[in-house]
Amino acid sequence: MRLCLSEEQELIAQSVRTYFARESPVGRMRQIRDGRDATGFSRPLWKAMAGLGWPGMAVSEQFGGSGFGSSELGIIAEQCGRSLAPEPFFSTALLGASAISVGASQAQQTAILPALARGELILSLAWQESARFHPTRIATTAVSDGSGFRLHGEKRFVPDAHVADQLVVVARTMGDPDAPTGLTVFLVDARAPGVSITRTSQIDGRNSGIVRLTDVSTGGDSILGALHGGAEVLDHLLDRGSAFLASELVGISLEAFDRTLRYLKDREQFGVRIGSFQALQHRAARLFCECEMAVSVARAAHWALDHQSSDRSLIASAAKAKCCEVAAQVTNESIQMHGGIGMTDDHDIGLYLKRARVISSMLGDQYFHRARFAALSGF
Repeated sequence: MRLCLSEEQELIAQSVRTYFARESPVGRMRQIRDGRDATGFSRPLWKAMAGLGWPGMAVSEQFGGSGFGSSELGIIAEQCGRSLAPEPFFSTALLGASAISVGASQAQQTAILPALARGELILSLAWQESARFHPTRIATTAVSDGSGFRLHGEKRFVPDAHVADQLVVVARTMGDPDAPTGLTVFLVDARAPGVSITRTSQIDGRNSGIVRLTDVSTGGDSILGALHGGAEVLDHLLDRGSAFLASELVGISLEAFDRTLRYLKDREQFGVRIGSFQALQHRAARLFCECEMAVSVARAAHWALDHQSSDRSLIASAAKAKCCEVAAQVTNESIQMHGGIGMTDDHDIGLYLKRARVISSMLGDQYFHRARFAALSGF
């Protein structure tokens, strides 16, 4: 298992980091949040990123993508974490592209993936229904009407919902609401009659929404994967999504640590720089070690996905659990070591703590993934 970047990946990482630092500094996220921007990200910048091949990184070259793997998406995710870039990488380039690539027919892929890679189409996964993530607790129903299905239900915490062109909806086509089987994944037009989307505010200022489906009609050709066989598609999305979020948490942790380290070297108290205090040095050294652990486990998850390892789900959950833990520790300590100014909204360090809290709950928090790791290990 390779836990360091290849020469090509190093070049990609350097290019992405330079671009984000120039085009998407942290101050841009603050402006979008405070200005209550109607879109929540920059469409021109998203198109420019598409010109660099980033939204289509997980799309095969056959459909106009870059044909890269999970490891390269992880590089993008890490830099999103460092700069807090609000563009719809997670919803569209990761979850949306993965759902279409894995479950869609050739015709669906031809119709959707090229537009996605060009930055012209926003996809969003409508999966979660309650405050805590539970992958199979789905009450949204899809009832056959002979020619297709009619969907009814409500989804919460749907990323980029209010700007989505297409929704990937998880619905129950058979069984009880808690049954692990009987789920089907549908591709639904976000503007179809009966679809209602309410934008919601999160503490990190990022896009999210509530999707309500009221007797939404969709054709039988809108199914992604097999009827009643959505679990296979969802397992794939959970693994890839967990690895992506783990890398974004790594980026948050590394940037928060770097900013805190600079603060310790600059801030003076009692006539000396506080970085000279041994107690703070010990705390910083511990955070450095934790960050390195997070980097390694996140890269291991991407490697396992790229190489179709038999334990990829196990490692993906280990990565999400560990990176959630590390990000919480690093951002908490960063606030503490910045002192009073770290508690104010005027200082950027608090933005990293808020984003880390939101990401940690997406697709399952560290406790969910610890339980999943244990179950996959036979406990």
